[in-house]
Amino acid sequence: MSWLRSAVNKAVEVGGAGNRNLSRNFRYYADSVVQQASNAVSGGAKLFLDRSGSRSFQNFKQAVKRLEELSVSCRGVERVQLLRRWLVALKEIERLSLPVSEPVSSPTSIDSIYTTDDSKNSPREPTLVLYYDPDLGGEPLNFRDVFLSSQALEGMILSMILEAPDTEEISLLMEIFGLCLMGGKEVREATMSNIKVLAKAFSSYKEEVLAKKEELLVHAQGAIAGLKINADIVRIDSEVSNIHQTLDKMILQLPSSKDDKDSSSVATNATSEALKEALSQLQFLSKLEALLLQKKALLNRDIPESQSKRVFKLKVLSESLSSSASKTEERISENRIQKEGALKFRIVKTGEISQLEMELEDEIKALENQRDELEAELKKVKVALVSANARLHNAREEREQFDEANNQILQHFKVKEDELSRSMTLYRAEADVCDAFISFLEDSWTFESSHIQQKQKQVNDELDKCEDYLVNLSILVLSMYKDELGPSISNIRELAENLKRSENTNNEKMETVEVNRRLEEEYLNAEAKLVTVFSVVDGIKRQFHGQEGVISR
Repeated sequence: MSWLRSAVNKAVEVGGAGNRNLSRNFRYYADSVVQQASNAVSGGAKLFLDRSGSRSFQNFKQAVKRLEELSVSCRGVERVQLLRRWLVALKEIERLSLPVSEPVSSPTSIDSIYTTDDSKNSPREPTLVLYYDPDLGGEPLNFRDVFLSSQALEGMILSMILEAPDTEEISLLMEIFGLCLMGGKEVREATMSNIKVLAKAFSSYKEEVLAKKEELLVHAQGAIAGLKINADIVRIDSEVSNIHQTLDKMILQLPSSKDDKDSSSVATNATSEALKEALSQLQFLSKLEALLLQKKALLNRDIPESQSKRVFKLKVLSESLSSSASKTEERISENRIQKEGALKFRIVKTGEISQLEMELEDEIKALENQRDELEAELKKVKVALVSANARLHNAREEREQFDEANNQILQHFKVKEDELSRSMTLYRAEADVCDAFISFLEDSWTFESSHIQQKQKQVNDELDKCEDYLVNLSILVLSMYKDELGPSISNIRELAENLKRSENTNNEKMETVEVNRRLEEEYLNAEAKLVTVFSVVDGIKRQFHGQEGVISR
C-alpha cells in the first residue's frame, strides 16, 4: 500500500503551499485507505467470531497432531465413533458457513471428537472453538480447515486398507468424502470402490517379496491427498467472491462538466469523493488479481511426473512378480516329471526284485526236498542252502536300502514342491496387490487432472475479466477528466489575464480591490481542481502500468 500513499502525496504537493487544506485531505484519505486494507482480514475474522458466540482458541499444530494420531490408532468400535464425530463436526461447520437468520454456534474442538462432552446438559450456549497458529499468523481457522490441513483423512483410509471397513464405516466415510474431496458422486464412489479392492488385496498379502507395504500405503496416501480439497483454495475462492460482491455494489460517481464553472467548496468535495471511489475500485481489483494469481500457483503443482514414476515402478514390480510366478510354475512341472520318472523306476525295480525272490524261494524249497531225500548228499545240500540263504538276504537288504533311498528322494521332491507352491502363491498375491494399486492410482490421477484443468480454466477466465474491468474503468475515468481539462485550462487562462489587467491598473479603489480578491480566489479554486484531476490521472497511470507489469510476468 506504500506506493498508493506516495503517489497521492506527490500529486497533492504539486498544488503548492496555497492549497494546504486540500493536501491534508488527500493525505488523510490515503492513510485511511491503507488502514482499511490492513484491517480487512482482521475485521472479517472478528465478524465471524462475533457471529459464532463466545471466542475460544486452541493451538493449530497440536490439533493437527491429535487428529493424525487418532486416525491411525483407532480400530473397531472406536473407529466408527471417530468417523461419526468427524462427520458431525464437519456438517456443523458447513451449516455455520451458510447464511442463517439467528446466531448459531456449536463445539468443534478436537477434544470433543474423542471425549464425552459434558456441556450438553449445561444451560450455557456452546462455544465455537477456533484454531490459531502463532508462527504462521493469519485468520483463526475452524475444525474443517484444521481437518483439511492435516493428514487425518489419509490416515483413516490407510487404516481401512489394513483393516477392511464395514457397512456403517463405508456410509460415514462416503459422507465425509462429500465434504472433503474434489469432484462429484462418481469420484467418491470410485475412490471407495478402490479402497475396498485394496483392503481385499491386503488381506491376502502376508509376506513381502519385492514390493513393500509401507511404500504402497504411501502411494495411496499421496493419491488421497491429491483428491482432497485444498483449504487455501477454498479461502481464496471465498475472498474472491466477497471482492466481486463489493465491486458489484460500488458505483463510480464523477463530477459532470456542468460543474466546471462552480468555484465553491462543493465542487472540490465532489471531486474528492469521486477520487476515493476510483482508488477504492483500483485497490479491490489489485487484491482480486493477486488472489487469482495465488490460486493459479496453488493449482500448478508438478504432479504428473511423480505420478507416472509411481505407476511405472508398480508396473515393473507387478511384471517381475508375474514372471517369477510363471517361472516357479515351470519348475513345479519339471519337478513333477522327475517325480513320475522316479516312481516308474521304483515299480520296475520292485517287480524285478519280487521275481528274484520268487525264484529263490522255489530254489530253497527244491533244495530242502533234496536234503530230506538225499541224506547222503547233505553236506552238498547244506552248502547250497547256505549260499541260497545268503543270496536271499543280500537281495532283501538291497531292496530295503533301495526303498529307503527312494523314499528319501520322494520326500525331497515333495518338500521342494511345497516350497515352490508357496512361493508361487506369494508372487501371485503380491502381483494382485500391485495391480490393484495401479488401478487406484490411475483412477485418482485421472479425476485429479480433470479437476485441476477445470480450476485452471476458471482462474484464467477470472484474470481476463479482471483485466478487462480495470482497462474499462481507467478509460472511463480518463475520458471524463479529459472533457474537464479543456474548460478548466481555458478558465485558468482567462482568470490569469484578468489578474494581469487588474495589476496593470493602479487603481486603489475598494471596488477594484474586491474584484482582485475575488479573481484570486477563483484562480486558486480552479488551480486546485486542475491539480486534483492531474493527481487522479497520475494515480491511474501508475496503477495501470503496475498491473501490466504483474500480468506480463
